[in-house]
Amino acid sequence: MTISARTLEPTSAELLGEAVHQNGLFSAAGVLERTFTFAFRSMVYPQIWEDPRADMEALELTPQSRMMTISSGGCNALSYLTQNPARIYAVDLNETHIALLRLKLAAAEHLPNHATYLRFFAGAEDHRNAHLYTDLIAPHLDAESRGYWEGRDISGRRRITRFGRNFYRYGLLGRFISAGHLIAKALGGDPSKLAGARSRDEQKQIFDSELAPLFDKPLVRWATSNRASLFGLGIPPAQYDALCDNGARHMADVLRERVERLATGFDLSDNYFAWQAFNRGYSRDRNAPLPPYLEKENFAAIKTRTNRITPMHANMIHFLRDEPAESLDRYSLLDAQDWMDTTTLNALWGQITRTARPGARVIFRTAGEKTILPGRVDETLLEQWTYDAGRSAELFARDRSAIYGGFHLYIKPE
Repeated sequence: MTISARTLEPTSAELLGEAVHQNGLFSAAGVLERTFTFAFRSMVYPQIWEDPRADMEALELTPQSRMMTISSGGCNALSYLTQNPARIYAVDLNETHIALLRLKLAAAEHLPNHATYLRFFAGAEDHRNAHLYTDLIAPHLDAESRGYWEGRDISGRRRITRFGRNFYRYGLLGRFISAGHLIAKALGGDPSKLAGARSRDEQKQIFDSELAPLFDKPLVRWATSNRASLFGLGIPPAQYDALCDNGARHMADVLRERVERLATGFDLSDNYFAWQAFNRGYSRDRNAPLPPYLEKENFAAIKTRTNRITPMHANMIHFLRDEPAESLDRYSLLDAQDWMDTTTLNALWGQITRTARPGARVIFRTAGEKTILPGRVDETLLEQWTYDAGRSAELFARDRSAIYGGFHLYIKPE
């Protein structure tokens, strides 16, 4: 089977501009927004940064579930297949993320076994992977995705060769993490020491000695006070403001709290997000923590269900407008609502409410702690949903990605 996509007319630049630009071109805020959208057109997330285990507990997917999710790195869309849903529409403003999802789908279907799939996407630094791509994956990819992976980056090398050079050090996020390691070492800390911790207590000791002092360094506090400083994390100006409570807190202090939770909140043996942040790749141990789509016991199910995912380069509001009423029952919005102004937020929830079946579930994350919907989304829409505050708090506490302020679950009563 060839992995195809429902691709809409607008380019990535147009879709991103529609989502992010809230201020005029010649204002300071407008310049920042356009700088962000320029950066975001390239690969941002080699790995999605939301915990699929928390997602799946909240979503309670069934064989009848028809879902819309934002694709990002594609890890969670694939992981959701382990719960046997009927259909997943994976949409994204960034066409490079869609190319990555299509690559993962074609690889799952056409690589011969779990070992080669694991080598390609978990190890992601074996030169044989480029040959696997040419021989077994490329013939089943659409032209747009092949054009991306076989195209050359600024170094002159084909992008697919990144899977022979540690793919997770690429993309805005990968380069941001690598830069963070270099800066930390220049300032006297070493984030990679966390990968050698043998207990939660040792993780805490290493964080306190190697990382916590960095956030008090004048250079770090100056740099993080700039709203462009977190573009490498895929955080636009509006979300930056939400993170620091519109200037009420210094961003360095917020980041120290989030990094501490990532470093110490979960045992390293169960948190692949911490491995990505502090080791710049997955652990090589036999029992290493991995996303569900890379776990051996899930490979057969994913391999036979790839045709249930439809990748789409689209704005999710545009996608939902084309869907019939009461046609979907699961929605994963990641942290995208933090980007939105009130008009866009209401347009989104208008379409979610129209397309949602009774019993539908919506999950999302926020930079701040509280749900952002009350007072912004029209009451006539919001009253059709129930916010499960208790379950939201419970799942937030178990969310290993650790960098968000809140996890939120809304349910449409049956």
